[in-house]
Amino acid sequence: MSFDAWLLFALFWVAFVTTPGPNAVNCISNGMNLGFGKAMLGVLAILTQASAFLLLSALGVTALIAASPTGFFIAKLVGAGFLIFQGLRGWRNATKPAPAVERPARHVYLHALAVATINPKSVAGYLAAFSQFVQPDVPIWSQMAVIVPTALTLTTLSYTGFTLLGVGMGRAALAAVFNVWIRRLLAICFIVYGVLLGASSTPNLEGTS
Repeated sequence: MSFDAWLLFALFWVAFVTTPGPNAVNCISNGMNLGFGKAMLGVLAILTQASAFLLLSALGVTALIAASPTGFFIAKLVGAGFLIFQGLRGWRNATKPAPAVERPARHVYLHALAVATINPKSVAGYLAAFSQFVQPDVPIWSQMAVIVPTALTLTTLSYTGFTLLGVGMGRAALAAVFNVWIRRLLAICFIVYGVLLGASSTPNLEGTS
């Protein structure tokens, strides 16, 4: 991969991982409620998903999934239902005090992994990366040696930043009313993302940019 191609990919990936979406909202929520150390398990889950999607994209599996209208339709409905459920539960629990029993680390990780995996932005983004930035005349695995470290480093920095933002918001939300409305705002975000996911169309290799 040439330096120019790498630079274009890096700029695309910065925009991709810093645009607020379900992953960002989940990182902020984890930071607010769990503290930085345990909330970073959510970032680890996102990196797990990113690594898997990068590999699948290189093998062409995500393109195959996107080309199957029935499979994508079922997947997006399941994902939409999951996000809307999370949002409704978050709204309902916004006025309740944080539970005294801490969430198990396994639950934090698996929840974040589920949010990252069902996100249609992920499929569209990885298809865009491999349809626009991978050079067809260069062996794919030599390009992966550059793409993967770049993508994972930028992903780590971005979602660590969102997690730190949540930690800061949690410390600032000393007033109970302010805390309730922050939690409700995050709940609304999940509901909106769920509705958008349910209404989204299948990513298209030719139309993704």
